[in-house]
Amino acid sequence: MLGSIVAGAGAGVVCAAGYQTMSPTGQWYGRTFVGLKPGSKTLALTYDDGPNDPHTLRLLEVLARNQVKATFFLIGRYVKQRPDIAREIVSAGHVVGNHTFSHPNLIFASDRETRRELQDCQETLRDALGIEAKLFRPPFGGRRPGTLRVVRSLDLKPIMWRTAGYDWRGKTAEYVERKVIAGVRGGDVILLHDGGHATLGADRSQTVIATDHLLARYRSENYEFVTVNEMLAVSEPAAASVVSD
Repeated sequence: MLGSIVAGAGAGVVCAAGYQTMSPTGQWYGRTFVGLKPGSKTLALTYDDGPNDPHTLRLLEVLARNQVKATFFLIGRYVKQRPDIAREIVSAGHVVGNHTFSHPNLIFASDRETRRELQDCQETLRDALGIEAKLFRPPFGGRRPGTLRVVRSLDLKPIMWRTAGYDWRGKTAEYVERKVIAGVRGGDVILLHDGGHATLGADRSQTVIATDHLLARYRSENYEFVTVNEMLAVSEPAAASVVSD
């Protein structure tokens, strides 16, 4: 009987540990940033897997029309293919972060492989954009303790999210909006996608539409849209030195 209880408890710990490797808000394996204290009247829109033709450019038009700055976590190999779009992101005043070079799930990567993915992406961003990214988001949200040690050794800050639109599922703009609305508590980092990790040209038209609607909705409720850097400066005054790159 005792053995069964111990075995069950052990299995529960293993399951919980596995969950923490992918949980966007899990903190077992090291601190990550997911937003401000719930109730804040600020939101940070973040977009993964770009640059992507044509939807990143269409998204930039929506953000410009609403005078909102966002945070884009870029895949290095796509930046190599479309540095022109990546430069449009930066020239529009948005923040750019590192999303690895080829978008592997880092829970299956060695520390050496992880370091190479991050360094290759950093080098690509530096060559194409002349910037040194300070923010990092792990593909799929996957990370281990070793992952975060490598991230911090490269002077990168790990950024997760508290609310997601699940736009990778290929659903309608209304679906994406409902998912975001269901999760927003105020002070949230919101996960959306302007591209797809498998290939350039992923259809993110519904994300563009959803973004436009979400901006109108939350501005009518007196929310302010900020970059992740601006949120960090509020939550951690020392992070104010993390400037927009």
